[in-house]
Amino acid sequence: MKKPPDNSCKHTGKPGHTSAPQGRRPPRFSREVAVLYEDDAVVVLNKPAGLLAVPIKGSDTPSALSLLITRLKPRKQRALVVHRIDRFASGILLFAKTDSDRDALVRQFLAHTPVRQYLAVLRGRLSTRTGTLVHYFRREGMFQQLRTAKDHQAARAELRYSLERVFADASLVRVELVTGLQNQIRAQFSAMGHPIIGDRKYHRSEASEKLIDRVALHATHLQFVHPRSGESISIDCEPPADFQNLVRELSHSNRSRREGKHPG
Repeated sequence: MKKPPDNSCKHTGKPGHTSAPQGRRPPRFSREVAVLYEDDAVVVLNKPAGLLAVPIKGSDTPSALSLLITRLKPRKQRALVVHRIDRFASGILLFAKTDSDRDALVRQFLAHTPVRQYLAVLRGRLSTRTGTLVHYFRREGMFQQLRTAKDHQAARAELRYSLERVFADASLVRVELVTGLQNQIRAQFSAMGHPIIGDRKYHRSEASEKLIDRVALHATHLQFVHPRSGESISIDCEPPADFQNLVRELSHSNRSRREGKHPG
């Protein structure tokens, strides 16, 4: 695993340009995983988009977990899953090294006390600068299906968002998870009528998106309590080049539209 560039991600305690694809060839994603923070109890990785967080049963496809296990094996250390992020999302992913450390961290996630923030680029312009979304979903296969609170088998999903930038027909938002369902951010904004750009899983029409080859979702900030010291650990990670390129191209398009308007 290579160390991240000095300006890409950081562990500070406070909150990269690519061309758009010419064809629709299957995208090639990096398998390089950078370590953002590590000690005897935990490891925090920057997972690239396209890499599985954990292995698929019966498959030898590489994952962040399998790569980390290989890295730690010579030191006779283990890697244990604490939480997950979507395969085609990028960003911060936390692992523990012992059972007791994992148990302590999992209890935090079950209590929803860690601060988990994402950046997402949505289709369309949001009408409010901040908001809270609450939905109910029932997982069916690999999808979250929208339900109502009356469905006793549905799980409650809640997130908070704030608008970072507005483009001609898109919005960059910072999202903070309150709960933590699989695909939650994608499913909630899809239900809101503002799917995440590139999210072909919940909106098939996003498969035609030319500016990015995956869902425009990046885990940018994580804050949790260290399982041994009790100290607050804060990790920040900037979006990768493809995400930044999407934002840049949308910004250029926005500026072009404004410059193209003339007084009546």
